Amino acid sequence: MLLAWAGPDGAPEYNRARMGPVTATMPIDAPRAEVYAFLADLANRPAFMGRFLSDFRLQRLDSTGVGAGARFRVRERGLWMETVIAELDPPYRIIEEGKGARLGRMPIHTAWEVTEAGIDSSEVKVVHWTEPTHMVDKIRERTPGMQRWYGRALGGALTQLKDLLEGGGASERVAVAGGDRVPGAG
Repeated sequence: MLLAWAGPDGAPEYNRARMGPVTATMPIDAPRAEVYAFLADLANRPAFMGRFLSDFRLQRLDSTGVGAGARFRVRERGLWMETVIAELDPPYRIIEEGKGARLGRMPIHTAWEVTEAGIDSSEVKVVHWTEPTHMVDKIRERTPGMQRWYGRALGGALTQLKDLLEGGGASERVAVAGGDRVPGAG
């Protein structure tokens, strides 16, 4: 299934200024439903993406479901981004949309796809791309090596995800400050 956005005629849109799509894939020896549930909860993201993301903050108490969002900084670039779960298709696909760059002017898209790869194993594929509209953002996104850097960062994140899920250990989840005092939260 196509993970890129399509134009009105169904053909993929071409935007020379955009970065990506950057793709990373990893087989994981864990059931597909377990992998999907872990990915669909934004509170788990720092556990496997913490090497290149920092200052991770949830935007609401419930970190799962359509509308759940997070804000974070991409360490290498010093760039703030925000992502919101726009679509869930359990246990197969998670589509996230967000904004980044100065004043949140650059659209950012991420798609996670979890497929079965055998008995109690699955394969995770992540696709990430940006669509800068401002000239400064276009130049930054087309910087030589930027697409390669994102590919390595996402590949490393999937390796950490694999180690985490196959190891069976509990991950440290991010929570909203004061959320434990709200009745019915968490």
